[in-house]
Amino acid sequence: MRVLVTGSAGFIGFHMASRLLAEGHEVLGVDGFTPYYDPALKERRDAILRENPRFSSRRLTLEDMDALKAAYGEGFDAVYHFAAQAGVRYSLENPRAYLDANLCGTFNLLELMRAAPPRHALMASTSSVYGANAKIPFEETDRADHPLTLYAATKKANEEMAHAYAHLFRIPVTMLRFFTVYGPWGRPDMALFKFVEAMSEGRPIDVYNHGNMKRDFTFVADLVEAMARLLPVAPPAPDARDGAPLSFDSLSPVAPFRVVNIGAEQPVGLLDFIAAIEAATGLEAKRNLLDMQQGDVPLTYASTRLLRALTGFRPSTPVAEGVKAFVEWRRAYAAEREGTRATA
Repeated sequence: MRVLVTGSAGFIGFHMASRLLAEGHEVLGVDGFTPYYDPALKERRDAILRENPRFSSRRLTLEDMDALKAAYGEGFDAVYHFAAQAGVRYSLENPRAYLDANLCGTFNLLELMRAAPPRHALMASTSSVYGANAKIPFEETDRADHPLTLYAATKKANEEMAHAYAHLFRIPVTMLRFFTVYGPWGRPDMALFKFVEAMSEGRPIDVYNHGNMKRDFTFVADLVEAMARLLPVAPPAPDARDGAPLSFDSLSPVAPFRVVNIGAEQPVGLLDFIAAIEAATGLEAKRNLLDMQQGDVPLTYASTRLLRALTGFRPSTPVAEGVKAFVEWRRAYAAEREGTRATA
């Protein structure tokens, strides 16, 4: 298939594009290479993808409708939409970036899919949309009406925008609610990267809520496996469904649209996560215990019942194994960068 991957130089987009290429698909990646974090990491991801002749890329932001329209052309068989302004913390500092990238950028992509619909559009959302929900585990059919940050609000808005377009223009859309994704090639602003960097340099790590938090950590390879298996499982239009949907399915009553959690269904305590980092690095963390950060939640916990029903798969990589893979990647990447600087 011809597949569009937005945010292809980002953490998740890079891994998904790599998987699609490995399966023999033709991939067009678009990315803005914005400086939210070190663009050198994005450049390296993109360079690896460009080694495959079935990959091509365009440098653009989704807010630039003319450039995006030229890249979209006559359309694609499938679309994976990951491009966004990420980060819960940063949304407190620069909220405008979230409106521009997440709302305007996604609107532009929806408009192009309206004109030339793919067979399936899979679009990134986040567990943050569950916000202040107290019921656990979080299920796709739960109401998600109380976001705690602007980042979460823009992602929930993306879901609502996509539903409207799915209904009006029969674009099959699956919204993917990610739960704390981590692993090789991860973002430097995420906890795992920051913790390993600080520990390697002998600096203390900031541990919020005094470590009394749990996260449903999802290893990136598991995430990609789930998204690859969901590609052929496009939500059918209401008039094309055979029988009633599963009682826990999030299918829309009026559109070819559903929401799917992708998590491990196994929350891990923050202190246990830090212990896994210590074991993988052989270093002891110096802990700077702090109160809960604004907009944070004490627990995330995915129900994967729908994912399992649709694909027969549930993320299961143990945190110790996933953290070790990240640490090994980081060492290799740091050595590569040091070698590059030495020969410059």
